[in-house]
Amino acid sequence: MHIFYGKASLMDYLKPIKTIHSTIGFVPTMGALHQGHLALMQKSLLENDKTIVSIFVNPTQFNNPEDLAKYPRTLEEDVKKLTNLNPNIILYAPTVEDIYDGKPVSEPFDFDGLENQMEGKFRPGHFNGVGTIVKRLFEIIEPTNAYFGEKDFQQLQIVKKMVAKNHLKVNVIGCPIYREANELAMSSRNERLSAQERDEASIIYKILSSVKEQFSKNSTAKISEWVQKSFDNNPHFTLEYFTIADEATLLSCTRKNKNKKYRAFIAVLVNNIRLIDTISLN
Repeated sequence: MHIFYGKASLMDYLKPIKTIHSTIGFVPTMGALHQGHLALMQKSLLENDKTIVSIFVNPTQFNNPEDLAKYPRTLEEDVKKLTNLNPNIILYAPTVEDIYDGKPVSEPFDFDGLENQMEGKFRPGHFNGVGTIVKRLFEIIEPTNAYFGEKDFQQLQIVKKMVAKNHLKVNVIGCPIYREANELAMSSRNERLSAQERDEASIIYKILSSVKEQFSKNSTAKISEWVQKSFDNNPHFTLEYFTIADEATLLSCTRKNKNKKYRAFIAVLVNNIRLIDTISLN
């Protein structure tokens, strides 16, 4: 496996690959790889001549220093997983210095309001950090296709908007959520849950599934009230937010329009560990 810790050496390595018009697939990650990440990589391997994976815990997208400090860093184990998946994967595992040249600060972005909904309300500056790191990685790698999981659906829409506004030549591809046996959405943060918490967290998807069933029959206000009560009755979980929103604008839905696509979005705290999930409703 080719592993690069600096952008200069990676860019030099990629130059001859780009001259022969090879397609390059790219999967950006923050490491602590799980099967959901590997599914993105498998799709990239099938659809491209070369696949590059990045592992970088990006400081500018964390508004909570404790969350950044506790985020799992498992590079050695991640390399083993990548090698087992396909030894031809190219890994870029940069340092903060290599990415930010000593200045780990975010660029300001205008995402046409997408950044002000849901995650943006609870994590100030988060999406400027996401936009900054993804833009820099795209500029370094210049991929043909880039793969993102739909669990972070708001992030996916943000990245698509950033690509369009900056006229970047990359196809951003959203991939289905990969779930654990109990339907908990796979996340690196799941590693911080106890076995009991991980088991009990199956309630998140159960509630989303029920929301999908209720969507055609009940108002969004009534559904939201039911979701809040469901978590009020569970002392181990704190509902940070729940919303039903337009997929395109991410604006909360107050009155349904049969010509629009809607999603339910949720963020839950379990012992101060933050879990998010989403489900398409129509």
